[in-house]
Amino acid sequence: MIRLFYHPTPNPAKVALLLEELGLPYEVVPVDTSKGEQHTPAFRAVNPNGKVPAIIDTEGPGGGEARVFDSTAILIHLAEKTGKFLGKPQDRPELLSWLLFIASGLGPFSGQAVHFQFAAPDGLDYARNRYRREAERHYQVLDDHLAGRDFIVGDGYTIADISAWGWLDRAARVRKGEADPLAAFPNLKRLFERVDARPAVARARAVGKDHEFKKVNDEETKRSLFPSNYPPAA
Repeated sequence: MIRLFYHPTPNPAKVALLLEELGLPYEVVPVDTSKGEQHTPAFRAVNPNGKVPAIIDTEGPGGGEARVFDSTAILIHLAEKTGKFLGKPQDRPELLSWLLFIASGLGPFSGQAVHFQFAAPDGLDYARNRYRREAERHYQVLDDHLAGRDFIVGDGYTIADISAWGWLDRAARVRKGEADPLAAFPNLKRLFERVDARPAVARARAVGKDHEFKKVNDEETKRSLFPSNYPPAA
């Protein structure tokens, strides 16, 4: 059994999609990051970094319980556990390269682009431009790579495509103000639409719908999501 510590944001969504694709039994454990539940001692015992997603795999390597945190690590763990969505053995170096490209580039710059366009105070135009343009640059790198290709790695659907889908699903927020945010990146748009049409995506989108996550962006939310912006309590 897998316990998925979840909030409806891009990185947990990737893990939900892979779990649905694999058909593995799992339990959703809601972590309301707007209420600060990611900072509790109980959750920090699962992920010391205090972020979702994280999983506890009760049937980890060697038959023992394993905790895994960071969406890319979880994708690799689950794919290796089942032997699925890894591509061919010869694809492994490129698979890892693109997974880390998404994990260290496309994802973080997309997240910062969203933050500075929607959450940061006025007067930070340089930062807004910096992160949005870098997110778009990563889009272009991946779009160029996908020319003449159906998937990111090899000739089939892999966890690299699942990882990209998580943030591409938020392209409208990354490229705020664009009516069709992926129109300038036709190969990327084609990949997103191919993945998004898979039956498992609809099931992944339903994950967590039975839980009422906080939606009010008040002071508690800001302190919970961006604790480094506040001095520690005396």
